[in-house]
Amino acid sequence: VSLTVAHPIRPKPPSATSIPAILKALQDEWDAVMLHSFTLRQQLQTTRQELSHALYQHDAACRVIARLTKEVTAAREALATLKPQAGLIVPQTVPSSQPNVAGAGESMDLGELAGMTPEIIQKLQDKATVLTTERKKRGKTVPEELVKPEELSKYRQVASHVGLHSASIPGILALDLCPSDTNKILTGGADKNVIVFDKSSEQILATLKGHSKKVTSVVFHPSQDLVFSASPDATIRIWSVPNASCVQVVRAHEGSVTGLSLHATGDYLLSSSDDQYWAFSDIQTGRVLTKVTDESSGCALTCAQFHPDGLIFGTGTMDSQIKIWDLKVR
Repeated sequence: VSLTVAHPIRPKPPSATSIPAILKALQDEWDAVMLHSFTLRQQLQTTRQELSHALYQHDAACRVIARLTKEVTAAREALATLKPQAGLIVPQTVPSSQPNVAGAGESMDLGELAGMTPEIIQKLQDKATVLTTERKKRGKTVPEELVKPEELSKYRQVASHVGLHSASIPGILALDLCPSDTNKILTGGADKNVIVFDKSSEQILATLKGHSKKVTSVVFHPSQDLVFSASPDATIRIWSVPNASCVQVVRAHEGSVTGLSLHATGDYLLSSSDDQYWAFSDIQTGRVLTKVTDESSGCALTCAQFHPDGLIFGTGTMDSQIKIWDLKVR
């Protein structure tokens, strides 16, 4: 006899109708929440570690970039110094009939000075005659274009220009205005740079780099796009503003160059130094024509300035003296 038996029916899960069932459901939910929270904390810790690693990498990269930038800047300054020197080659032997010209990398000594030739003295005399005649025509009256004291007392600052020189090595130590365009300002800084600035457009026209020490004296050429700078590195540099390059390096002194003054002809430069000498140089060739000291004084020179006529000039000394010199007898 065959028996037909129905398949057993799977029981339904118990409903939350009892306290044990409710506790069990709450326990399961709590376990799920705790597991999720633990997973989130693990992910947060991993993210923090990755972020910390990325920040350390970024800091290291910034340091490397800063170091490389500094090295590139130093290399460019060294290259700017070497470029003008590369084209100036001094022959080892020069016939006595031809003057020996010192290059940018060679110091000039007294045995190589060209001296004040009759042609140079005549040129200075002719210029002085013209300037003296013009000055005498003006007489001894005070020029009308000079500002009156009462007007000068009303002067106020109308502008301030920052950022011309390095903020990390602050200090503008020398300044000059262009005689032909007073909007152009020439500055020398403690950062070893010479800046040509146009105050009307508030733009830097040229940044001239080459000195190895701070720049203490700067001068504009009145008619050419040239500027002059002096430094305690014992050099005088002649710069071309349009090319932003050094065209001559005059090594007239063995000590810090303390003062510069351009002759009225625009062809010669007077310099003073704490080596107790003043020097008279040709700006076209970079040659030192004469170099003189007052042996009786034995004191460093702090400044030098031509008379407007150009035949005499004055020097200031460390012991508070002013000495007047005549170029015609040098």
